[in-house]
Amino acid sequence: MFRLIWALSVRARYFLRRYMPTNILLDAIRTRRGLRWGLPAMLLAIPYLYTASICVQLIEDAGPGWLHLLVLLFIYNAMKFTIMGPVSLVLLLRAKVREHVERRREHRADHRSMVTA
Repeated sequence: MFRLIWALSVRARYFLRRYMPTNILLDAIRTRRGLRWGLPAMLLAIPYLYTASICVQLIEDAGPGWLHLLVLLFIYNAMKFTIMGPVSLVLLLRAKVREHVERRREHRADHRSMVTA
């Protein structure tokens, strides 16, 4: 039984990572070229929160109960984008430092080869 639950959760995760638009966008932001878009992507949390508040108003005005699921989804997506901003900034700084160290090593290696020649 545990094996079946594990397999289903792995397949559900794969499906969500591959086909859900927010996950596709967050995966694109996590690439080296996309890291600079992490802070502007935080602005996408605003429409998600606004939409969640609209759904809450509809629920309070005797709307259908399934809107609770949409509220959870919108808040979850807003949190993902809000958290991705600072995370992408840290990842970008790490990548810049790594690239700088690599350039310095190459420069030192070139300098040493010129001195010994």
